[in-house]
Amino acid sequence: MRPVKAFTAAAVLSFALAAPALAAKCNPPGGFDAFMAEFKKEAATRGLTPRTLSLLNNVTLDPSVLAADKRQGVFKLSFEEFATPRIKQRWARASRHLSEQAPTLRRIEKEFGVPGAMTIVLWGLETDFGTHTGKHEVLRATATLGFDCRRSAFFQNELFEALTLVQKGDLHPADLRGDWAGELGQAHFLPSSYNRYAIDFDGNGKRDLIRSVPDTLASIANYFKGYGWQPRQPYGEGTENFEVIRKWNKALVYAKTVAAFAEKLEAHSARAEQPRR
Repeated sequence: MRPVKAFTAAAVLSFALAAPALAAKCNPPGGFDAFMAEFKKEAATRGLTPRTLSLLNNVTLDPSVLAADKRQGVFKLSFEEFATPRIKQRWARASRHLSEQAPTLRRIEKEFGVPGAMTIVLWGLETDFGTHTGKHEVLRATATLGFDCRRSAFFQNELFEALTLVQKGDLHPADLRGDWAGELGQAHFLPSSYNRYAIDFDGNGKRDLIRSVPDTLASIANYFKGYGWQPRQPYGEGTENFEVIRKWNKALVYAKTVAAFAEKLEAHSARAEQPRR
């Protein structure tokens, strides 16, 4: 890290992200309020301002999030049970979006090396092409999972990163709505991934995965590139690129679905582009 003469807000946050994980005691004797008080103290020492931390003042435990965390049985389905309905339900829209977004997707593939079909598939599987981004409050969800002892350190960090998105001006507090585990935006990035991989691709000066389709698709590709995606290489099971897909979601059945969907979409697009005799 290069030396700095003064700690700007951005510099403080960069230092905080490199610091050891936050370690507020999970499920302490004082309950959720005691946990939040300790988290705020730690977060303040790492650069979050009183104004930013005031966003947590009325946050309460969300039992529905704890229940959702315990019932992730969908990834135990077979490939046929999991993949077939998901691909079928999204096929027509995926094909249409692949065509409509073609100019943007060509730019994305040129810059990041990730096929347009791959970004369309992730966009579709995660949020149905931006139509179902979630209704949970991200701060409440990540605070709840940080309080729970199963993955406390991980979600305390996600709560911190969600707050940094507001403090840095990337998002407004009202934008912090998403899925039960804190994923937000049209790509369902966790706050830490938003901070690291979200980019401004539509040129409006804002990294906006809430409203911007170009930013969303390019950020998915940037995420893949960041995890070592190999351009113009296969991505089926057993390849290096397949392991990159698993960095998005560790569930084998999900990665196999992504690969199969993208391969099918690419093949369909290639046939459609062939000149008719």
